[in-house]
Amino acid sequence: MTNKINFSKYFKTANIFSLLAVLLSIIFLFFKGLNYGVDFKGGTLLEIRIENKNIQIQDIRSSLNLPELGDVSVKQFGKEGDFLIKFEKNANENEKFITELKNIISTKIGSAVNFRRVESVGPKVSSELLEQGLTAIALALGAMLFYIWIRFEWQFSLGAIVALIHDIVITLGIFSILSFEVNLSIVAAVLTIVGYSMNDTVVIFDRIRENLLKYSKIKTNEIADISVNETLSRTVITSLTTLLALFSIFILGGEILKGFSFAMILGVLIGTYSSIFVASPVLNYFKVTQKTLLKEDNI
Repeated sequence: MTNKINFSKYFKTANIFSLLAVLLSIIFLFFKGLNYGVDFKGGTLLEIRIENKNIQIQDIRSSLNLPELGDVSVKQFGKEGDFLIKFEKNANENEKFITELKNIISTKIGSAVNFRRVESVGPKVSSELLEQGLTAIALALGAMLFYIWIRFEWQFSLGAIVALIHDIVITLGIFSILSFEVNLSIVAAVLTIVGYSMNDTVVIFDRIRENLLKYSKIKTNEIADISVNETLSRTVITSLTTLLALFSIFILGGEILKGFSFAMILGVLIGTYSSIFVASPVLNYFKVTQKTLLKEDNI
């Protein structure tokens, strides 16, 4: 029963770092906010393919220098010559405007343009999508925390809550700092992060509970060290294999999947960290012992 790594020695330092990261994320989220995409902000998305490979992003952007479009974003994605155009104006059910815009782009660029996709989202629909996305995250959190509350003692549930809030706030904070676009795929990524982080936390909590019942004279922080070390190989292997797949998607998946894969990479890294250095210290803070578990079981 020897510890390979003394994790508890770094609990205090890690908690200070986590607190600062959460505070910084909250400040950016409050003052700068998130860069919402067409899904949540409303507007129009055009996916085009240009035959002339010499056409650059700035050429397309200059052709769209029209006041009625509002803010315009142009990104290259996928194959060479594929571009994604987003602007604030909602062109839904306005085929005449779209036709005129296509003609303007083709004329100013001076090359054949294939319009592969046109999507428009109105302000009402976008606000509904945002509300539904937030509801989905809240329901997922509630269901998982209810399971933890039943499966373990309240101290474990509190540790899981703190870890999940930590993971979500920092992930969204980084998106705010880097001005990465937030759309429905990011909501899907956040829901996946919640599940991944919870899975890691449950594995460690289960081992901590098992060791607390096995060793009555060992301190809580030492039990946490033993438990984390016993589950460390599983945690590292799972995280590494997941990250290999996510980095492949991030590098090779094109612009469309970049935001989703980046959010997932952040979630896996932060979730692995929080299950060790955020969730476990909560049990140490409340001095959870064998007597605590036996008392709860007898109630």
